[in-house]
Amino acid sequence: MELIDNQEKDTFILIVDDEASIRLTFEMFLAREGYGPIVTASTMDEALIAIKSYDFDLIISDIVLEDEKGTDLLCKIREAGIQCPVVMVTGFPNLDTASEAVRYGAFDYISKPVNKETLLRFVRQALQHWNLENEKKTLLNENDKYKRYLEAIFSSVRDAIITIDNQMNITQLNETAKRWLLLPDIEQDNNKLIKLESQKNEMAKACLQDAKQVLKSRHEVLEHQVECRKPDGNIRIISLNAAPLEDGKDEFNGVVIVARDITMPEPITARNQRNKFHGYVGASQVMQHVYNLIENVGKVDTAVLITGESGTGKELAAEALHAESGRKDMPLIKVDCAAMPEDLLESELFGHEKGAFTGAEKRREGRLLQAHNGTLFLDEIGDISPRMQLRLLRFLQEKTFTPVGQDTHIQVDVRIIAATNVNFTEKVKDGSFREDLYYRLKVVEVKLPPLRDRKGGIPILVHHFLSLFREELKRNIHRISDQAMEALAQYSWPGNVRELRHVIERACVLCEGSTIFLEHFPDEIQTPDPQLYPPASPPLSQPGPIPLPPYISEKDEIIDILKRARGNKAKAARILGIDRSTLYRKMQRIGISPDIAKPSTSNSID
Repeated sequence: MELIDNQEKDTFILIVDDEASIRLTFEMFLAREGYGPIVTASTMDEALIAIKSYDFDLIISDIVLEDEKGTDLLCKIREAGIQCPVVMVTGFPNLDTASEAVRYGAFDYISKPVNKETLLRFVRQALQHWNLENEKKTLLNENDKYKRYLEAIFSSVRDAIITIDNQMNITQLNETAKRWLLLPDIEQDNNKLIKLESQKNEMAKACLQDAKQVLKSRHEVLEHQVECRKPDGNIRIISLNAAPLEDGKDEFNGVVIVARDITMPEPITARNQRNKFHGYVGASQVMQHVYNLIENVGKVDTAVLITGESGTGKELAAEALHAESGRKDMPLIKVDCAAMPEDLLESELFGHEKGAFTGAEKRREGRLLQAHNGTLFLDEIGDISPRMQLRLLRFLQEKTFTPVGQDTHIQVDVRIIAATNVNFTEKVKDGSFREDLYYRLKVVEVKLPPLRDRKGGIPILVHHFLSLFREELKRNIHRISDQAMEALAQYSWPGNVRELRHVIERACVLCEGSTIFLEHFPDEIQTPDPQLYPPASPPLSQPGPIPLPPYISEKDEIIDILKRARGNKAKAARILGIDRSTLYRKMQRIGISPDIAKPSTSNSID
């Protein structure tokens, strides 16, 4: 296969012939006329490779190719969906040959010997035919151009596309629009135009409203969002964009409406695409593994050990495990083991009787009893003393405990979730932590990856925190520069997500404009010390700007979800991955009315 480049006419032609002299002659005739690029092939196999590699405007093929027939090649061309004209060349012209070539889709055939004038005449005719048929090149009929253009995009998009004339007739619509307008059997022809006003469902009414506005003003109507009921009774949120429909001569012919389904999917639908999960933000593969593990382990009533560096979200993991468990409606009690001395921690966990020790002026109920039928989260478990390790081991074995100053045992049903940022293996080896307790706690281990190991996680988190602090600090900050984002991506984040959150908050405080720049970051991020902060490995991005996801404010997100939940605060909180009380506080802080969406049991999200 050989490619001869000639860009004067930008007409891509394939010549297929097993005789080199004919290929060379045809190439010379066509190249001298300015046609090109030109590709030649001597066999059917070479021709098939060429048609898979290039988009041809014309194919010229001999009807006999060594032991194969050119009509076989013609069949394969049509089977591949290639519609360009094919001219067959034959040395034995007869009626059967002609009819066979035409039957298989040839534009025409030429009898050998082929002189220059004959070849060029057939090429001109074939290309003229192609220009008339090809939707990308025809300029003969503007109405046909719009029709073919719409048909091409109608078949390739999932959005609903509708064209409406000046008399409010539906002139064109794709399959998606038919379904959404509840018109599955509508026929598209000039004799059966459908009046938009005759359709009574929510989407048709919204389209009618926008079409009237465009017809009156001749201006676009953007992002009109409406709720439409589907045949199954569920609600679909539609975003409508309506624009004037004009031809190439600036003649106003009506309205084109594009409708997109922006209904928020269920929180857990496609696991490999989740970017939020019980307070976590991130869509990397390693975080998908964490989400799936928490989701599966949460349902099993067993002890869990959460490990990870400081700032990776161990408390979030404990909350997620509790929320995924059968105990989610019971208490989740948290104890920071590193924040208390041994005696105080013992009293805090197991409780004490009045007078059990100096200062015990009244009886105290321990956290274990408070967590009965629920979950007890022991944060920084690696820092507890050997005596507390023994007491905790006994509880895990017997499910009973004795408050300080009391003789009788108390039995409780509590799930234990522990967390640590220390290397437990080393602590077990050096004897500072009991091996038997370690394995009691580590029935299942959830390892939280450091931020530097979450590929692609930085831009999503930055967008999340930027949205959060933009609202909290009342700053009109919408963007972050490429250099600033690249610096965040290259930094090693020893403090993990917690450090990133503080860095973005600091940047929002210092930023006086609408864009965060490198200068708003601490020195260690602007000019990192390679010894103190080695570059992240593997790198999170290739050189060049890192895209920031489209900005959506926290207020807009909450309002949108409240509307989709039909005002049901509990369901909206569940979709957001937060407690209902947290949702109420956010609504009060941001200034969202409790009546933003009236509850409706028939339309609420499940």
